Amino acid sequence: MNTTVTQYVTVPGGRIAFDDSAAGPTTGTTAGTTAGTAAGSVPVVLLPGMLDRRTTYRHLVPLLTAAGHRVITMDLRGLGDSSTGFTDHSPAAIATDVVALLDHLGIGRAVLAGNSYTGATVVKVAGDRPELVAGIVLIDAFIENLPPNAFQKALVKTLGAALVHFPALWGAAQKLYFPTERPADFDAYRAGLVAMLREPGRKAATRGYVSGDSAPVGWTAAVTCPALVLMGTKDVDFPDPELVADRQAAALKGRKVMIDGGGHYPMAGFPQATADALLPFLHEVA
Repeated sequence: MNTTVTQYVTVPGGRIAFDDSAAGPTTGTTAGTTAGTAAGSVPVVLLPGMLDRRTTYRHLVPLLTAAGHRVITMDLRGLGDSSTGFTDHSPAAIATDVVALLDHLGIGRAVLAGNSYTGATVVKVAGDRPELVAGIVLIDAFIENLPPNAFQKALVKTLGAALVHFPALWGAAQKLYFPTERPADFDAYRAGLVAMLREPGRKAATRGYVSGDSAPVGWTAAVTCPALVLMGTKDVDFPDPELVADRQAAALKGRKVMIDGGGHYPMAGFPQATADALLPFLHEVA
């Protein structure tokens, strides 16, 4: 894997941080070949979920680059190494950042993968700018889910409000999101998330994400590219993860792969199983 350094793309309202495993940008309407990238492969852009950082993919990226793929990981507005001060943290707003990043790197076509909150983002880009998207991957995402009941709505609203003022709750919640396998650096990583949310300017971003609509209905209708739904069988965010995965795959006319034992972040807890599901899809869309 090539050594990466944090890079930035300027967008309206601030800067978005990203890493790029390639030695240089691709150009033209299709992905070119760069150092360490297999000929004919399509770049992959990985988006983290709500209140997370691009390093959530730290254990998956080496597996993808070892297979010859160019991988770009991107921080979200107001989080990670991206700047604060944004006023819109919606999936649709993040979609414009993805398009800006692809334009900045000269990438004319890519596979987009979104976890949790940003599943809606990659669906939005695929619907609005189909010429840029070779395929999309939803990783334990919220798009087109079964409607929450009154209790779930109240729980989300209460916890969301609390997270704005008590970031440590997010660190504690990570234990629930990794119900089985946890990476060796789990404690350090979740401590880093809490520290990030305590930094100046992060409170507004937290409020923006927890109050945002992570599962807008109807966006999938515009998607025509291939789609893959990855879902952990033990994801506590969904009473029936497989039922949600079936619903999403049907809406996108795609297919699903269940990650046995996986929680809300299978790319961190089960990186090899996630790569095993993702790599054949990347080969097909290329």
